[in-house]
Amino acid sequence: MRVSRYLSFWAVLLLTLLLAAGAAAGKMGWWWALLPALLTGLGIWDMNQRSHAILRNYPLMGHFRFLFEMIRPEMRQYFFESDNDGAPFTRKERSLVYQRAKGEVDSRPFGTELDVKLRGYEWVGHSLAPTIIASHDFRVTVGAERAQPYSMSVFNVSAMSFGALSANAIRALNRGAKKGGFAHDTGEGSISPYHREFGGDLLWQIASGYFGCRNGDGSFNEEKFVAQATTPQVKMITVKLSQGAKPGHGGVLPAAKITPEISATRGVPMGVDCISPATHSSFTNPIGLLEFIQKLRTLSGDKPVGFKLCVGHPWEFFGIVKAMLQTGILPDFIVVDGSEGGTGAAPLEFVDHVGMPLQEGLLLVHNTLLGAGLRDRIKIGASGKVITAFDLARTLAIGADWCNSARGFMFSLGCIQSQSCHTDRCPTGVATQDVGRQKALVVPDKAERVYRFHESTLHALQELVQAAGLPHASALRAHHIVRRTSDHEVKLMSDLLHYLQPGDLLNQKYRYPVFEKYWPISRAESFHPAAPIQASVG
Repeated sequence: MRVSRYLSFWAVLLLTLLLAAGAAAGKMGWWWALLPALLTGLGIWDMNQRSHAILRNYPLMGHFRFLFEMIRPEMRQYFFESDNDGAPFTRKERSLVYQRAKGEVDSRPFGTELDVKLRGYEWVGHSLAPTIIASHDFRVTVGAERAQPYSMSVFNVSAMSFGALSANAIRALNRGAKKGGFAHDTGEGSISPYHREFGGDLLWQIASGYFGCRNGDGSFNEEKFVAQATTPQVKMITVKLSQGAKPGHGGVLPAAKITPEISATRGVPMGVDCISPATHSSFTNPIGLLEFIQKLRTLSGDKPVGFKLCVGHPWEFFGIVKAMLQTGILPDFIVVDGSEGGTGAAPLEFVDHVGMPLQEGLLLVHNTLLGAGLRDRIKIGASGKVITAFDLARTLAIGADWCNSARGFMFSLGCIQSQSCHTDRCPTGVATQDVGRQKALVVPDKAERVYRFHESTLHALQELVQAAGLPHASALRAHHIVRRTSDHEVKLMSDLLHYLQPGDLLNQKYRYPVFEKYWPISRAESFHPAAPIQASVG
């Protein structure tokens, strides 16, 4: 409640009034009220300034958080940002986002803070003949064969729904995307008025709940889809099969959290739990998936349509590719979501132990399309803890055409990882539907930070690509990334990852066990294999 958030301010204000009354009555000197009065003035300033959501939501108390920031990097580095736990995402990276979003200098003195002898350390191999690239606005054309192809940035806002994020967070993301010329994925919660307000490019995600294009029983509604998909702001449509943080799980938005705005946006009734089923009702097999994609493509006016998945059983994805070969229906793109991806709420076991990590999933998808002779006709997007320019370079080098980031852009909005997304008590107004809390997020200020984070990250990517001696980010390959594999050995990523040659699968040159075992038993007609899976012995 707002009263509890403002408790320190009200306490100081009350103390000021009591001391002022005592001074007026001649019982004490006026100087007793000076400090409380100054703190009251500071609290009033906190509530009205526009740069810090924490202070707007927690006047006075919020300053304790910034006290720790004042002593970085000397003490905070050791007490709050240790990299020794091997965590793939550190507070150092979050700090980097904050600096770039605020337009601060992100250069660091005295060299790397990482242990370069640590196994797994990676770097970009640089050239003695660096290039000069005219622009950092790296783009890729998706759906070149479509009537309405889309030229998109290589770095975009990943799927985050209205409902999971606040209205002001959606506004800021879309306004920043509009200014920076990059795309904003709606997430499965459909297109809200806040996505439309500033006109930023939208990637509309259609999930199993068909939110925004559903009938009362939860099935797909063509007319509602057409009304949304044919608007110029919608650039591409994604059929979501699964997401990295909780693949195969589905989800529930409790009735208590469904506001009238969420009800209208998603097309669900008030007072009833909003269910996202684990499976789609519009198709049951790979061929059905591709026919649904073709249907959406036709209904949207021939815009690029693809699907998103976190890779699970390899034979299921192989079946989808076989269905492409059999039907001739190709998605314009595939988004690979790694199991590292985040979510507002999911069972711990799913977060930690279900789904294929991004590197392995991306490599499998890239290789399968290569082997089937389809890679040059289908673009690949990637998401899963992609935040720095090196993350971008590495992911593009493995096989992606572009990357999406959710966490990075949330940090640019001011997210402090309080892990209260599911409680509706987000302290920065990012992941809450509480009207009072989300007012702390000032849209113009945070939209500018979203824009600056994107701009600075792509500028850093430009510098990496130039240092590698390449003409464009699309020229990055696995041999440009080096990894330390032991205290005394390093290898190029191309020597560690296995790649097929174009057409290998068509010519039955499987090369690697995963293709040799599972490609022959995968089926276009079913997600289930044609023969029982044989366990390895030994």
